[in-house]
Amino acid sequence: MSTPWRSGNRARLLENGEEYFPAVFKAIRSARHEVIVETFIVFEDKVGLELHAALIEAARRGARVDVLVDGFGSSDLTPAFKASLAEAGVRLRSFDPAARILGIRTNVLRRMHRKLIVVDGVVAFAGGINFSADHLNDYGPEAKQDYAVELEGPIVQDIHHYVTAAIRPSPDRDGPAPVPVPSPPAGPAEALLVVRDNDRHRDDIERHYRAAIRSARSQVIIANAYFFPGYRLLRQLRRAARRGVDVHLILQGEPDMPIVKTAAELLYEPLQRDGVHVHEYCKRPLHGKVAVIDGYWSTVGSSNLDPLSLALNLEANVIVRDRDFAECLRGRLQYLIDHECRPARVPPRSRWSFWPQLRSAVVFHFLRHFSTWADYLPRHAPKLQVARPSPLLRGGPDIGGRGEVESMEGARGR
Repeated sequence: MSTPWRSGNRARLLENGEEYFPAVFKAIRSARHEVIVETFIVFEDKVGLELHAALIEAARRGARVDVLVDGFGSSDLTPAFKASLAEAGVRLRSFDPAARILGIRTNVLRRMHRKLIVVDGVVAFAGGINFSADHLNDYGPEAKQDYAVELEGPIVQDIHHYVTAAIRPSPDRDGPAPVPVPSPPAGPAEALLVVRDNDRHRDDIERHYRAAIRSARSQVIIANAYFFPGYRLLRQLRRAARRGVDVHLILQGEPDMPIVKTAAELLYEPLQRDGVHVHEYCKRPLHGKVAVIDGYWSTVGSSNLDPLSLALNLEANVIVRDRDFAECLRGRLQYLIDHECRPARVPPRSRWSFWPQLRSAVVFHFLRHFSTWADYLPRHAPKLQVARPSPLLRGGPDIGGRGEVESMEGARGR
């Protein structure tokens, strides 16, 4: 996916489920022609059930509704949940599902991790928020901190084109899809859709990060849930700090997976030695994948800065060049730094301890070459499994979960 910068866009930052879900559900409930949803996770909790109801309402009003979920992240959707969607006319597809072996999910690598939504070709959403109740404050201490962006303007056409190709990889037998009217200018922001796949755009997101950090002159703030980037990105961060740029990283202090913090801690010492400020967000698990540079360049999306997102998963970020949007995001992140983070500290080490030096050397070479060895990890041409109404169950999908299979060749998913 390669698109030019689009000017004339409106970008609105949405923080956590309290801002994101009402905006998305409002857009879906007002849809007249088309709803397209791509998401890693849908759970059958209060958020997933509200999405379910909104999609059915839109389909019954006559809108074409397409949904793509990941076969790993959304593997527990029940037959009843899928049946009611299919009966209403919602076209539900699952990205590369696989049967469990001894109750264990084995389809871990190369997942569809994007979170993109387009309604009527006029409004789009992108970010890191899944359709699950753990993105709401009332979920408790494990509620996630995360971000998304609502977009209007010409960038919506690029997102629509991309998700349409991904979600409808074969000729559609259900009639032509609605053709969105070109979006008129809606605001002052320039925007760019950047994706990562396992074909022609393997490092696009990382390249845009590196280029923005390399050109930074005053400040870099990155908030990222799973931080274990490649050597070249780390090098740009350290170089920026050495030339006087105020570089801040907001990472997990209360991680949802302990190994996340353990891995990131291996990088603290070399980063801090060159002047990078590392902050651990401690209020709850951090799930965000955002950055703001020089009060002008911002990105919001699904891509973490770790080997899974940078070398394996299918990801999508939106980059925005707009001072008002950047200042809004910078203010939200600065609040986290000032009120909900603690400075990351490297444990003192013995002068005669060789283990830290050995460990750092191993990590250095792992990071330096991970994008190369990632190509050798298992891969195959992924499939989309379609939930179709079964003749044995009125309006229900294939009860065995097999559905109908479509090739993903047109989606650049390999």
